[in-house]
Order: sequence, then structure tokens, then C-alpha cells
Amino acid sequence: MTSLDPSMRVQERSARPAVYQGESGPGWLLFAGIMVVIVGVLNVIYGIAAIGDSSFFVNDQKYILSNLNTWGWVTLIFGVLQIIAAFSIWRGGQFGRWFGIVAAGLSSIAALLSIPAYPFWSLAIFAVDVAIVYGLAVHGGEGRTA
Repeated sequence: MTSLDPSMRVQERSARPAVYQGESGPGWLLFAGIMVVIVGVLNVIYGIAAIGDSSFFVNDQKYILSNLNTWGWVTLIFGVLQIIAAFSIWRGGQFGRWFGIVAAGLSSIAALLSIPAYPFWSLAIFAVDVAIVYGLAVHGGEGRTA
């Protein structure tokens, strides 16, 4: 082709497939809800294992606050809250958004405080919680309203 005038180039660039022109907000909300429920279920499982003093965890570790049994209860409670938050996120509205942000924020703090029990798992949960908070904070207001 020969040289095109600038207006033709702009039209050419904007003629992308419709799949790339959609909004990313609903995708982030779906991602946040799915990740919250997955992390919630896993936190419930790990909380039950910590309450039962499972041999999975690192033995004889010093914790910042309390002991493994207490952190098991904390993890179990956060897991239940996260599962409730996921359904609230999928329902839409601002309450689900803020409930999810608070649940993921508290879970990330608890994950960092429980690093002595399971270091790699705690850092993985922290990273997922940060992605959840990002998705809900940036794109949470774009969902449907209640």
C-alpha cells in the first residue's frame, strides 16, 4: 500500500476485534470472587488441620502471637468469612465489594503473621489476597448495583 492519510490509520487501528474492546471490570470481579472462594475453602481446610495439630505444619516454631492452635481458629474463621464474601461479591453491589476487600485484607495480614507455620503457603495466600484487593478496589464499582 501507498501512504494513507492519518485519518485512515486511526480508523484502521480502531477496527480491532470486539473481544478486545470489552470492559475488564466484570472479568476482574469474577476472578476476585473465584479466588476468594478458593482461598476461603483452603483456609478452612488448613485451619482445621492446624486446630488438630497436624504434622503438616513446621514443628516447634515461635509465633508472633499465640500458638498453632490459635492460628488454626483464626484461619478457619477467615476462611468462612471469605466464602461468605465470595457470594456477596457475585451478588453485586457495594457491600460485596467492601466485604471482599476487608476479608482479603484481613486474610493477607493473617497470612503474613502465620509465616512460621507454613512459609510458602502464607506468601502465596498473601499474593492472591493482594490481587483480590486490586480487582475489587479498581473494578468493584463497575458491577451491577443492588
